[in-house]
Amino acid sequence: MDRVFSSKMRINIIPIGNINQEVLSRLKLNLKEIFFREIEISPQMEQPAYAYNPSRKQFHSTTILSAINSLQLGGESLGIVDVDLYAFGLNFVFGEADPQSRVGIISLYRLRPELYGLPQDEELFIQRAIKEAIHELGHIYGLRHCPDVKCVMHFSNTLRDTDIKQAAFCTKCSLELKRKGVI
Repeated sequence: MDRVFSSKMRINIIPIGNINQEVLSRLKLNLKEIFFREIEISPQMEQPAYAYNPSRKQFHSTTILSAINSLQLGGESLGIVDVDLYAFGLNFVFGEADPQSRVGIISLYRLRPELYGLPQDEELFIQRAIKEAIHELGHIYGLRHCPDVKCVMHFSNTLRDTDIKQAAFCTKCSLELKRKGVI
């Protein structure tokens, strides 16, 4: 049975700066399968120079979340950037979400193996991006970090943590999303 989607059942993927089309296409496909929502790739936003902190040489994720929220696209919105993000009190973040405004952001910057002197692995890179996108959307839908290391909602302090996770919710988190009417 086909679902009829309203704007409240839509996830907006917002490329911020130049984002690889293959990454966007794979995110769109995987997020639709997980969340059963219409996925729309919004027009590209400019590189977030307004969020750059020169002393850290990083971009402040919360400032970018505010810019995404100001677009007022309806539904949930997930920004995708390819810059190094940080949040106050942390050295870096893979992403951040604000459940109140229903916006999130992920960064591709630290997901590439070659950043760590390893061979390029496009599939591993895309799988990491998918996991981080699902994770931040989980936060948007009200989930907290999960103690199950295989659950996509487990906190990733390192890429090793991200690689151990599956691109899926554990039974407990799935039940919580069902209870909320998300999936």
